[in-house]
Amino acid sequence: MVLITDPQSIAAPQSSAAVTAFEQEFARLRKRSRLVWAAWTLVFIALFILTGWHGDFFKVTQVTLQDGSRVWSWIIPPGIPRLGEYISKTIPTLRWDSLGADFAEWFWRWRTWLWLLLETILIAFMATTLAVVGGFLLSFPASRNLAPNLWVLWITRRALEIARTVPDLVWALIFVFCFSVGPLAGVLAIALHSVGALGKLYSEVNENIDMRPLEGVKAAGGTWFDQIRYGAVPQVLPNILSYTLLRFEINVRSSSIIGYVGAGGLGQELRTAMSFQEYTDLSALFVIIFVTVMVIDYGSEKLRHRVIGMEDSA
Repeated sequence: MVLITDPQSIAAPQSSAAVTAFEQEFARLRKRSRLVWAAWTLVFIALFILTGWHGDFFKVTQVTLQDGSRVWSWIIPPGIPRLGEYISKTIPTLRWDSLGADFAEWFWRWRTWLWLLLETILIAFMATTLAVVGGFLLSFPASRNLAPNLWVLWITRRALEIARTVPDLVWALIFVFCFSVGPLAGVLAIALHSVGALGKLYSEVNENIDMRPLEGVKAAGGTWFDQIRYGAVPQVLPNILSYTLLRFEINVRSSSIIGYVGAGGLGQELRTAMSFQEYTDLSALFVIIFVTVMVIDYGSEKLRHRVIGMEDSA
C-alpha cells in the first residue's frame, strides 16, 4: 500500500511557523525601538531643561514694568513688551503728505551708507574668493575617501577646525591688532573663518562621490592629482557652487558686523547708531542690508540654476 502525501500539507505548517517567528522578531525589535526612542526623548528633555536653566530661561527676578513699578516675575513675559518698545523706536515717522521729506530724513546719510555698503560687498567678495580657493584645495586631503594617508587627513581636518572654531569677530580683532583698522582686517578675518566652514562642507560633498571614475583614472596610470582633477572635481562642482553662493551671502552679513570692531564696512555705522541711540538709523541700515541680501540671494539662485541647467524655459 502506497501512502501519497500532499507537499502543500507539509509546507503549510513550516510556512506558518516562519510567519510566526517573523512576527515575534518584528514585535521584539519594535518594542526595543520604542524603548530606545523613549529613552533618548527623556535624555533630550533633560538636556533641554538643564540648558534652559543654565541660560536663565526659567529665571525669576525683579523686573521693572512699564509703569515704573518693580515686581518679582519670570523674566520672559515682562521682556517681550520691552522688545516691542525697542523695535517701535526704530520705526520712523512716515506721513503720506510728506513722504519724500520723511524718507530723506530717514536715509539722511545715504551717500555714506551706500559707499560703506559697497565696501561691505567688496570685503565679502574678496574674502569669499580667498576662502573658496583655500577651502577647495584643503577639502580633498580632508576627505576620508580621498586623503593620501591618515596623517594628511588628520592634519588637514584639525587646521580646518581651528579656522572655523574661532569666530570671525575674534579673527577681526586679531587682524585689527596686527594690521590696524580697515577693510584688510575684515577680509582676512572672514576669509580665514570661511576657509574652515567651506572646507568642511566641500569635504562632505567629496565623501559622497562615486569612486569608480577615480578608480578608472588610477587604473590608467593617473596620479592622485589626476584622480582628483578628472574623477572628483566634475562630480562636486554643482554642490561646490551652491555652497559658495550661500557662503557669499553669509559673508555679506558678516562683513556688515565685523566693522563694529573697526574692520571696515557698515558695522562702524551700526556701532555709531547704537552708541548714540539713533534708533531710526538702525532701521535704515537694516533695510539696506536686507535689500542687499535679498538681491544677492535672487542673483545667486539664477546663477546656480543657469550653471546646473535649471534655468527657466522662458
